[in-house]
Amino acid sequence: MTLTEPAAAADQASRATLTSVRNAARVLRAFSRAGQELGITELARQLGLGKSTVHRLVTTLTAERLLERGSTPGRYRLGLVLYELGSNVTEHVDLHQAALPVIATLRHETGEMVHVAVLDGLEVVYVERLESHNLLPVFRQVGHRLPAHWTSSGKILLAALPPDELSRRLANWRPVAQTPWTITDKNRLLAELAAVAERGWAQNQEEGHRGIVSVGAPIRGRDGTVMASVSVVGSSARMRAMMRRTTTLVIESARVISRRLGYSA
Repeated sequence: MTLTEPAAAADQASRATLTSVRNAARVLRAFSRAGQELGITELARQLGLGKSTVHRLVTTLTAERLLERGSTPGRYRLGLVLYELGSNVTEHVDLHQAALPVIATLRHETGEMVHVAVLDGLEVVYVERLESHNLLPVFRQVGHRLPAHWTSSGKILLAALPPDELSRRLANWRPVAQTPWTITDKNRLLAELAAVAERGWAQNQEEGHRGIVSVGAPIRGRDGTVMASVSVVGSSARMRAMMRRTTTLVIESARVISRRLGYSA
């Protein structure tokens, strides 16, 4: 049996679409190592595809946040949306294994909610979360996002960026005040991040939600790069009464997780 001309055209279009999907999957699988960054030319050579084809695929995958721009212009890496969808981004699976027993202890010692977060653009993405018995008026399930400058976790991660990368991300920053204490001035934010980088921990004093305070510290990978942050979140009344002790516990927990990830200072 032969296909009619319209049917044959439709079948050809269907095959072309499936080929595009298959090639997009091949592009994603090319990023086989955690933290790996690849350029268009490198991907084209590795996959045996034309550079124009790879460029279209990468542009589409980046628009859908399955890929994101790397630390070097013209290079790309896996996007955090893959983690949000439940994919096994190796680096984050390792982070889960390293962090979970430590943050369980931290929650027990503080009695408060504990988070592990990573940075995506100017937002924090919560990749681990342990609830406390003290209910808080905030919605932070795994995969939830918040503006980074609202949070102690976000301040830690922004402060760890190279100055030129931080400047690039803040170029079109147009913040909205969530509370009277939200930082909305760029110079004030830069001063706050410089202080965070110097002392090694960060606080959020009701900057994202009224009555909510947090303290966070950096989690470092094997090479010393800040890859995530751990934070304790609670009501301002409870947290301010035990802030010094909580800060010490958060800093130590971050160090333990970092050591479990292979970092040795």
